[in-house]
Amino acid sequence: MLNSKLKDFVTLRILTTVSTPAQYIGGELNSVRKDHRDCKGTLCLAFPDTYALGMSHHGLQVLYSLMNVEGWSCERSFTPLPDFEAALRSHGLPLYSLETFTPLADFDVLGFSLQYEICYTNVLTMIDLGGLPLKAEDRGPDDTLVIAGGPGAQNPELLAPYVDLFVIGDGEPSLPVVCSMWKEMQGDPTLSREDKLARIASAVCWAYVPRFYELSYNDDGTIAEITLLRDDVPASIKPCTITSLDEIPLPTSPIVPFVETAHDRIAIEIMRGCPWQCRFCQSTVIKRPLRYRSVETIVNAAMASYKSTGYDEISLLSLSTSDYPDFEALITRMSEVFTPLGVKISLPSLRITETLKKIPALLAEGRRGGLTLAPEVARDDMREQIRKPINNQDLYDGAAEAFKRGWKKVKLYFMCGLPGERPADLDGIIEMAETIAKIGKDVTGRFADVTASVSNFVPKPHTPYQWNGMQTREYFHWAHRYLRSRVRLRSVTVKCHDIEKSLLEGILTRGDRRVAAALEEAWRRGARLDAWTEYFDAKRWWSTFEDLGIDVPFYSERTRPIEEVLPWDHIHVKKGREYLAKEQNRSLIQLEAMAGAV
Repeated sequence: MLNSKLKDFVTLRILTTVSTPAQYIGGELNSVRKDHRDCKGTLCLAFPDTYALGMSHHGLQVLYSLMNVEGWSCERSFTPLPDFEAALRSHGLPLYSLETFTPLADFDVLGFSLQYEICYTNVLTMIDLGGLPLKAEDRGPDDTLVIAGGPGAQNPELLAPYVDLFVIGDGEPSLPVVCSMWKEMQGDPTLSREDKLARIASAVCWAYVPRFYELSYNDDGTIAEITLLRDDVPASIKPCTITSLDEIPLPTSPIVPFVETAHDRIAIEIMRGCPWQCRFCQSTVIKRPLRYRSVETIVNAAMASYKSTGYDEISLLSLSTSDYPDFEALITRMSEVFTPLGVKISLPSLRITETLKKIPALLAEGRRGGLTLAPEVARDDMREQIRKPINNQDLYDGAAEAFKRGWKKVKLYFMCGLPGERPADLDGIIEMAETIAKIGKDVTGRFADVTASVSNFVPKPHTPYQWNGMQTREYFHWAHRYLRSRVRLRSVTVKCHDIEKSLLEGILTRGDRRVAAALEEAWRRGARLDAWTEYFDAKRWWSTFEDLGIDVPFYSERTRPIEEVLPWDHIHVKKGREYLAKEQNRSLIQLEAMAGAV
């Protein structure tokens, strides 16, 4: 059921005054509009970032396809740019869904995908602008259920005051359950909102309702205890896990955006999980166990998506695409089917192994882009410490083969600020980048363009490094200057991630409910779209933390003892806290050995 009055007002009075208006109108190819009067329930998928980012997220397309089943209407909403938010507020209009221009407060369920902690203020914007009470405790029995999932749910405490229920783990099997249970209880005058939430939390192991858990603190500010406030909800939350990825249908009619997005292409998830166990990586912990789709399923879904969209690029997604068990057969088959159609096969996540040098040949006839790889570090002893055992020669052989077959650019992802990092580790980053540039000259007669993209390490919850402290602002400034000073070849570029954003990510990633007050205050002071350089104001955040008396280094830079209660300890992962502690202790032993060898 289209809200024609709202649509007409927005179209005639607002869209002509804001930038990129096409992102606010809906109606794209393959989008689904249903009459709510014919549906038993309504769900709006809320992506807390711009349309350009949200429409590039594969998970949103998966859930959109999954939930637009008989009886349910699933729609979309994104964080508006500041000019559109200001226009809606000035006219007293709510944020709405793109399909039917329905205000967010009129949906049965509003579901957020938490991909990046820096975007948390966008969650508050969308709740408030959508017409809902900002805080969960202020919502009535039948008000829209606000849920959230994704990597950010692994430490849900920053958003605990604002989200009714967090879904931990895979969303495909869990989202339909939550939506159905909530809808079945709606309108029952005998049940309070708390009763309804408790019924969901007690029925499954993966639903976390923050209002049923209370944190108490020691005099030194550390957490003393996480206490249950009801005896009918679980003391610990375990992830919802898909056993067979092939049983989860891929979206074969993905929505085609009207405007340019970050990734204008078809995305096919070929594998979930990772066979490696890098100590810095949260994804490899929270996405266990390893599951993958068959070659036939992938090729068929890719062809169906191509026919329904017309895209000329297909991206094969996983944490480590080249570790897919039938990798060569898959790439060969995809090339056979899609190269004659002029469709490029993109492999965005390749592990550096002997397989790497075979990839250029497998894709030889396709259009050539840059080769993107993530060595993370350049020295063998640091690789052993972070548990990413790769071989430099495999990297160099793969680059040489790519240059022989027409590739001209290589992008390498590294981290700085890892535990035990030394100047020699930073030297290694430049040495590796320049070696690849020189290999390009040996093969083609000119130095290859190599970009070393360096991120600032943030210790994440549910990793062996969750007890480590983050490096200081001063250290990162020094490290970035040092890296740039070591570059000798003009074809090598070093790009370093914004330090202030990384520091903010550190406290938003590792904070507890006490930090939520600063999140809300920064939002009230105007924090919006902080992942975007043009909108990010670091001073606003640091002054907010100072004014509220929140000790940022206590959360982000402090090394925590193994026995300390962490804000996310009641959220469990596949192998559990004991495994993480064991890996952390092994890391400390290796760090001592590295220090002794210097």
